[in-house]
Amino acid sequence: MLRVEIRDSADTLILRLEGRFAGDDAEHTGTLTTRLAAREKLLVDLTEVVFVDAAGEEVLSFLGRFGAEFVAPNSYVLDVCERLNLRVAPNSSSHLSALGDLRTNGDQSRSDRAKPRKR
Repeated sequence: MLRVEIRDSADTLILRLEGRFAGDDAEHTGTLTTRLAAREKLLVDLTEVVFVDAAGEEVLSFLGRFGAEFVAPNSYVLDVCERLNLRVAPNSSSHLSALGDLRTNGDQSRSDRAKPRKR
């Protein structure tokens, strides 16, 4: 199963993928993204991707040729990006922080709020 979140900021389209980037889901995502991102910088967040098949790799390669930068903070997606020669955004977490974290819309997570502060 694939979940796709799209966020459009002033000059960057952020595509956040979660789950399995495979088959028809990957192809449909690629088609949708090219329609939306024709005018903007594209940042693809692969943080929550757990599997990429051959169709998904083709779409990621296409998006890379399209000029996308990729957020790849874990070893699996970093390996995929390296094998496909994709441009990994330098200091990926700061890119997402600057644009607002999609998971929390800029709010602190519950685990952060529950931690007591040191005095």
